[in-house]
Amino acid sequence: MPRKAKELSAAEIKRITDPGLHAVGGVSGLLLQVTATGARSWILRYSTGEVRYSTNGKPYPRLRDMGLGGFPDVTLAQARERAREARDRLHNGIDPVAERRAARDAMRAASAKRVTFDECARQYIASKSKEFQNAKHTAQYQSTLQTYASPIIGKMPVDGIELAHIVKVLEPIWLEKTETASRLRGRIEAVLAWATVSGFRQGDNPARWRGNLEVALPKPRKIAKVKHHAALPWQEVPAFMVELRKQAGLGARALEFTILTAARSGEVRGATWDEIDLDAKLWTIPAERMKANKAHRVPLSPAAVALLKDTPRLDGSPYVFAAARGGQLSDMTLSKVLRSMQVPATVHGFRSSFKDWARSSTRYADEVSELALAHVNNDQTRAAYARDELLPQRAKLMTDWARYVNTKPVPSDKKVVSINERAQ
Repeated sequence: MPRKAKELSAAEIKRITDPGLHAVGGVSGLLLQVTATGARSWILRYSTGEVRYSTNGKPYPRLRDMGLGGFPDVTLAQARERAREARDRLHNGIDPVAERRAARDAMRAASAKRVTFDECARQYIASKSKEFQNAKHTAQYQSTLQTYASPIIGKMPVDGIELAHIVKVLEPIWLEKTETASRLRGRIEAVLAWATVSGFRQGDNPARWRGNLEVALPKPRKIAKVKHHAALPWQEVPAFMVELRKQAGLGARALEFTILTAARSGEVRGATWDEIDLDAKLWTIPAERMKANKAHRVPLSPAAVALLKDTPRLDGSPYVFAAARGGQLSDMTLSKVLRSMQVPATVHGFRSSFKDWARSSTRYADEVSELALAHVNNDQTRAAYARDELLPQRAKLMTDWARYVNTKPVPSDKKVVSINERAQ
C-alpha cells in the first residue's frame, strides 16, 4: 500500500504545476495528477490485493488508479471525502473501480435493451440485404414490416415484445390476407431472432410458429386456398402459338421465348446477350437472377435459337429483349400481350402448361422437367444437380416441347379428349 504522505493544504495544491503524480496526504494513495498541458485531476491509487512477479521473480502488488474528478471543480476536501468512501468500500471487500465498471456496463445493457423493434428491423435488413434477391425484395420486406408491424410494435423496446403483441399485429389480417400475414410473421420472427443474438432481448421468440403461434392462430393452409397462376391447357398451347407469332413487337417475341424455354418472365426480361451461347445452344442465367440463388443453365431448342437469331440487337443495350431506351422490358409488357389477345392465362401459367404436358405426354422422369423449371427445393432435384443438371435429357425435353407447341393445331371441329376424360 502507498506510504501515507504529508497532508497538503489547498493553497499548496494550487502551487503544484509540475507534470506527474503528486501525493497530497489526508488519505492513503490520494494523488494530484498534472499533465504536460497543465490539466489537473484527482487519482486514488490502491492495491487490488493481487500479487504479481517481476522478471527476476520478485513479488509486487498490483495497483489500480481510480479517477475522482478534475481540479478545481472537485476541491481538495471533496477529493479526500471521495477517497475515504472508496477506501471504506475496499475495506468491505468491494473494488470501487470494478463496481463502477459493472454499473456502467449495466447502464449500457439497459440502454441497449431499449432499442425499438423498428431500429432492430432496420439493422437486420441492412445486414441481410445482400442475401435478398434484388432491391425490390428488400423494399417489399421493409414495406410489409412498416405497414403492419410498425404501427403496433415499432416503437416498443424489442425486449418487451411478447406473444400477445405479435397476435395483435397478425390477427387483423390473418383471415383476409393470409399469405401476407404468414410472410409478415416470418419476417418478424427473423428480426426478433437477430435482436436476440445481438443481445437486445432474451428468451423465446414470440413470433415462432411451431408450438407457439400455431396455438393462437388457425393454420394458414386451413383458411387460405392456394391461388395458382391461370394457365392455358397444354392442349391449347399450339393454337395459341400460331396467334402469338402473328403479334408484332418485342413483347410478343419475349413471350414466345419464355414459353419455349419454360422460364420465368423476370429471367427472360433480364436476359443479356453475354448469357447466351448460340453455338452451344445454351443460356446460362447467373445465380443472382434466379429465385433459388443458384446459376441455371437452359438448353435452347432449335426453335429458341432461331428466334434469338432473328431478334435485332439494340446498340448500347446488353439485353436480348431491350425496351426502346435500352433497359429491361417492364413486367407488364408480356402480360399486355396476353390481354390484347384476350387469353385467360398469365405468363407464369405457361410453366404449368409445360409441366402438365411433360407429365401427360412424355416419358421423361419428373426430375427432368423439375430441373427445366429450376425447381430445386427437394432432395431429388438437388441430387440431379450433382449429375450435371441432366442437361442431355433436358435438351431433348426442350426440343420436344418446342416441336409440340409448333405443331399444327387440331381442327376446331375435332374434340381433344384428355387422358382423364378417356379414363372415365
